[in-house]
Amino acid sequence: MYNISKVRADFPILSTRVHDKPLVYLDNAATTQKPRSVIDALTTYYEEYNSNVHRGVHSLSMKATDKFEEARQKVADFLNAPSPDSIVWTRGATESINLVANSWAKIHVDAGDEIVTTQMEHHSNLVPWQKVAQDRNATLRILTLTEEGILDSDVFDKIINHRTRLVAITHMSNSLGTINPIKELAAKARSVGAAVLIDGAQSVPHIPIDLNELDCDFLAFSGHKMLGPTGIGALYARKEFLDEMDPFLLGGEMVLEVWNDRATWNSIPMKFEAGTPNIADAIALGAAVDYLSELGMVNIRNHEKKLTSYALKAFGELEGDLTLLGPRDVESRGGIFSFYTSRVHPHDLGTFLDHEGIAVRTGHHCAMPLMRSLELPGTIRASFYLYNTEEEIDKLIESLKRALRYFTNGSR
Repeated sequence: MYNISKVRADFPILSTRVHDKPLVYLDNAATTQKPRSVIDALTTYYEEYNSNVHRGVHSLSMKATDKFEEARQKVADFLNAPSPDSIVWTRGATESINLVANSWAKIHVDAGDEIVTTQMEHHSNLVPWQKVAQDRNATLRILTLTEEGILDSDVFDKIINHRTRLVAITHMSNSLGTINPIKELAAKARSVGAAVLIDGAQSVPHIPIDLNELDCDFLAFSGHKMLGPTGIGALYARKEFLDEMDPFLLGGEMVLEVWNDRATWNSIPMKFEAGTPNIADAIALGAAVDYLSELGMVNIRNHEKKLTSYALKAFGELEGDLTLLGPRDVESRGGIFSFYTSRVHPHDLGTFLDHEGIAVRTGHHCAMPLMRSLELPGTIRASFYLYNTEEEIDKLIESLKRALRYFTNGSR
């Protein structure tokens, strides 16, 4: 039984008041709140065993090293990765994708090759591939969307072909909530010998992930979107790719031996972890993984599907006043609700909601090409997570009704 009251009690910030109203936090696609166990993990590290890792022979260093590597093992188990050595610590999904673009692509993408991505991508999974295409004289191909905001499967065979070297795709859109058919795309990529990179920033926190089932070569994600601290994330990559890739950053932990005129690299994954790592936040991400695992990713997904279904019906009350983007099938979307109205600029509506104690995101959501294709300056985005409730959705809908009255005739 999913005990939402017990879950919410684990998050200190949820008792906060904003403009003297109870906080309704619906900006989870941007960053999530942290349970007490994650906050405690950070405090305990700094209070009890703060030290650098891997090279120290004293007790604090050895304990820090053990906890740091235990967190890597937790992440590997969480994703059903074949080995913790396939998990590289990064600052987040953006750095993970850039690592692949600046290391793997230099080996595998040549003039005349093609990289395939989609029209719904976050800039972090678009701009690096624009740069690779420019630098390597390759071509960037874009998979288009239907009116409902899902990939047009009719164009798969036209776009993915023998020139394709990489298919880089978001698992769940941060602006539409669309969950993409990764298995279908991966199978198509495999059939032409292309590699597959998944931007899992929005999926890893919300959907059970099994790397064996996804059959991808790379998976990038961020800790702060899954209850962990900011500034920590990871890249999963197949061992054979990590073995052949040159490091992206140089110095510190990633070296094995150094001479005046040359150096050799450490074993994976440390080969890609230059300098002093983000020790405390990696350990706290391990605590976040513990929390998610104890709650159960299937349970989390089911809770969010329930919220999504409830919200789809609730937004029906605003039909004609607001336009909601994304699929209407709860099986093919997550709890991300982007919407707009011609009556009110998104920023003004977001400010109104803030004064109601409701935190949402406004703007283009780092998806400017998508917004241009929709001929929108931006949208308002409400995004749910494991601690949100149907009552909070009711508050959002009622506040939106008041906002529309206010901006239409000046009354609430």
